[in-house]
Amino acid sequence: MDKDRVAGGVKKVTGKIKEQAGKAMGDAGTEAEGRADQAEGRVQGAVGHAKDAVREIAGKK
Repeated sequence: MDKDRVAGGVKKVTGKIKEQAGKAMGDAGTEAEGRADQAEGRVQGAVGHAKDAVREIAGKK
């Protein structure tokens, strides 16, 4: 498993926590940062998936 997949997952979770904290505090900025972090995490995870797929095709697990 590529490190980007793991890091992306962590970023998504921390982004969700930040978003929920922003909602609870009524802080739109923190809420937006959380959503942005989640989006970054999704992209980073997708990059990791792509790297894994390339490695698998190349025969380098």
